[in-house]
Amino acid sequence: MFGQHFYHKQIRNVVIAFGSLFNDIHIKRLDSSGNPVQNLKVPLSYSPKEKFIARIEQQENLTGTDSSVAITLPRMAFDITGYTYDSSRKLNKNQRIGVVTTNADTTKLNTQYSPVPYDVDLELNVFSSNSDDGLQIIEQILPYFQPDYTVTIIENTTMDTKRDIPFVLGTVDYEDTYAGDLTTSRRITYTLNFTAKIYLYGPVSTSAVIKKVSTDLYDNTADKSPFRKERVTVTPNPTSADKDDTYTYTTTLDFFDDAKNYDEETGNDV
Repeated sequence: MFGQHFYHKQIRNVVIAFGSLFNDIHIKRLDSSGNPVQNLKVPLSYSPKEKFIARIEQQENLTGTDSSVAITLPRMAFDITGYTYDSSRKLNKNQRIGVVTTNADTTKLNTQYSPVPYDVDLELNVFSSNSDDGLQIIEQILPYFQPDYTVTIIENTTMDTKRDIPFVLGTVDYEDTYAGDLTTSRRITYTLNFTAKIYLYGPVSTSAVIKKVSTDLYDNTADKSPFRKERVTVTPNPTSADKDDTYTYTTTLDFFDDAKNYDEETGNDV
């Protein structure tokens, strides 16, 4: 059952979209007169919080011989912390989505079952060595989330589907840590917890496009061997039209003799 390989890169695309929200944040440092003396772009990376804390604690001194290898602050990092099924957004699991795609040699119909709703928990960590740097970063983030910010993401290139994904800000935690005496090392950490409300899709099935539909009508369905009275057949006109062409429908009505029955497998009179 689970042997069919598929990978739509949905979670990967959500992570990329989330990171792109925070990859162009700058801070400005001023002198005592209020004149700008430094403009810094805050580095952003995909990494767990503990990795940066361990790296900073290993090289606490940011001056002298350690400065060439120490992590400089401010810096931001984010990662995924968990997944949760969201039953409140559940769709009819038996419903299929169909998209017609035209390849070089044939036209096919791609179908896929309704997606499954999941909440992806993401954590953004902001590290700074002084209060003003951290506040500048936080104040450039919080006003956009009330409490969510929506990003349009291409969910599935095969099905050509796009969806607005809300990133919901949950909690904002603050931690001010000193190592050693008050003048040696200081680390201020802001932890922002977000939830991305996404949908995960299963495998894509491919079949030929249906261009002819026939319906048989009966006058007495209670009879164990009912006589077919009429057949309605609908086809596109022209039959070579695809989804982007201008076309109409041709409806054909066929009437049958009451004295004749028909073969259910072939649909022919007998």
